[in-house]
Amino acid sequence: MRLLSLLHRWVGAIGGLLLALIGVSGALLVWRNQLTFVPHAGDPVRADPAILARIADRLADGPQPVDRITFAGDGLGVHQLVFADGSGAYISQAGETVARWSTSWQRPELWLFDLHHHLLLGDMGEAITGVAGLVGLVFVATGIILWWRTRTRFRLRLWPASMKPGAIVHHHRDLGVGAAPLLLVSLLTGVLMVFPALGGSWLAETAPRPPKLAAIRAEGPPRDVTPLFRYAATRFPGAEIRRLQWPRKAGQPITLRLRQPFEWTPNGRTFLYVDPATLRVVGVADPATRGTAASIREKLYPVHAAKTGGLVWKLAISLSGIAMALLGSLSVYAFWRTRSNIRRARRRKGRH
Repeated sequence: MRLLSLLHRWVGAIGGLLLALIGVSGALLVWRNQLTFVPHAGDPVRADPAILARIADRLADGPQPVDRITFAGDGLGVHQLVFADGSGAYISQAGETVARWSTSWQRPELWLFDLHHHLLLGDMGEAITGVAGLVGLVFVATGIILWWRTRTRFRLRLWPASMKPGAIVHHHRDLGVGAAPLLLVSLLTGVLMVFPALGGSWLAETAPRPPKLAAIRAEGPPRDVTPLFRYAATRFPGAEIRRLQWPRKAGQPITLRLRQPFEWTPNGRTFLYVDPATLRVVGVADPATRGTAASIREKLYPVHAAKTGGLVWKLAISLSGIAMALLGSLSVYAFWRTRSNIRRARRRKGRH
């Protein structure tokens, strides 16, 4: 038990701040739409395919090449436009540009998302967050074991009784046990999104890939996607049109992303792949036909990000993030303060 305690403390002292960063950024991202401060963000959503098609056509005909459009929905009443050079804009549902940015650093909700998911380091950062999540799961398991010896003194409180190391340690153990169920859910779903193979071969099933097309004439994007949107509404009745992605390379299709009523993911996992030269549908990915594994995997993100479950689950996941931030930061403070106190005591003893 002593070795387990020593390992728990040292690893926490080194990685605690990273977990705290992931926790606080995750808690804020639960309220991402509410923190997107732009005009018309609270407008009711109009999901008429004909209106969305006209917006898409107008934006595609603009002076800058467009990468993708994410249409208003999921509690946000503006369209998000991303250009091929990485800049972007928010567009009202009436077609008015209400905000623009040349880099994601100009929009707090965008860089906060990148911080939480990639630590601002791209794919390498995503792998680091996955490893941090695994470490967090080990912390929860070992923390419960270590707490058991002091269970008779359990007292759940948000903040330590004092900032002395002993009080922080007791607070750390009790808060960790109290928040353990929520921490397990948020950490496990996060880890499985980064490392799906850890859920078994069936959960790591390869997602459908868009078909490769023969060389396409070097033309701009089609100027009228109304027939495509009309077809999508007929092919998937009741589905929301969520995102239109233009090809990034030659030979790639246009991707139209939809959300069917049974899907939890805000932007859905239903895809239409379209030849950009002819608007002919060349592939379909329908999650209704993909079985149990795909259905479970689709629910990882909405559970992790509180995109389902209403206000109650939003508050629960927010508390999980706050608890992780407190557990990580205070453990680092208490550990290194204790080490400092020990060194000072040894120096005083040496002088005597």
